Amino acid sequence: MTQQLPQVPSIEPELTGVRNFRDVGGLPTADGRRVRQGRLYRSGHLAHATGEDAAFLAGLGLHTIFDFRNAADQRLEGPDVELPGVRNVNIPLSDPADGAEFWTMVRDGDLDQLRSILDDGKAAARMTASYREIIKERTAEHSRVLHALAEDSVPALMHCAAGKDRAGLSIAVALLAVGVERDAIEEDYLKSNDPRRRYKVRRSDSSPAGMSPEVMELLNPLFEARLDYLAAAFSTIEETWGSTDRYLTEGLKLSDETRERLRERLLDEG
Repeated sequence: MTQQLPQVPSIEPELTGVRNFRDVGGLPTADGRRVRQGRLYRSGHLAHATGEDAAFLAGLGLHTIFDFRNAADQRLEGPDVELPGVRNVNIPLSDPADGAEFWTMVRDGDLDQLRSILDDGKAAARMTASYREIIKERTAEHSRVLHALAEDSVPALMHCAAGKDRAGLSIAVALLAVGVERDAIEEDYLKSNDPRRRYKVRRSDSSPAGMSPEVMELLNPLFEARLDYLAAAFSTIEETWGSTDRYLTEGLKLSDETRERLRERLLDEG
């Protein structure tokens, strides 16, 4: 018996307490197919979802929510709202201890301290290194997500804190696995820069000095989606495995059968 999927809205909603939400449906594949609407969503964390937000999300018919935040993120923002009948799976893609001092400085440091850790390209270099590391070191986690999607976990929502880096990479990997064009992946990735989507920067000092144009300029590389970061991830795939196909088969342990099931789950019928 065919599962009756929920009605998917044609207009993207304006959620009050959830940033960066979107359906990745409609993205084209190299063989002329498209990602099916209502199968795969992405967003920032759900900890601050309002009652109206939660009602909308509950109406999507989600099977699984993948939360890529670590324990430190969850302590800072709080746990996701509970949605009835939805499985919540936490798969941290970063170590809580990694960079704890750095992120404390981002939140609490004065201008001189921020200059010391972020100026002269250091912030962008840190982001690039993070993307490379997640691709190389988190193959088991990405493999787990893709196997779950192939088995029974759609419709699915993937999120981290801001919904642009850890979730952005996980979405990109899933889209690569079903053959989505790379420029389409990049276009979706850059949507995280829309002002209404962007993660709200939190600083202990929220005064005009603490949130001055210079401070925000220093912080921008950490909170922007930049093609250089995604390009570093793609380059790491090529440098480490030689090709996307080898990354998927050797790095993520995806068989041809699993990739075909992923296409069946996520793509239109063509």
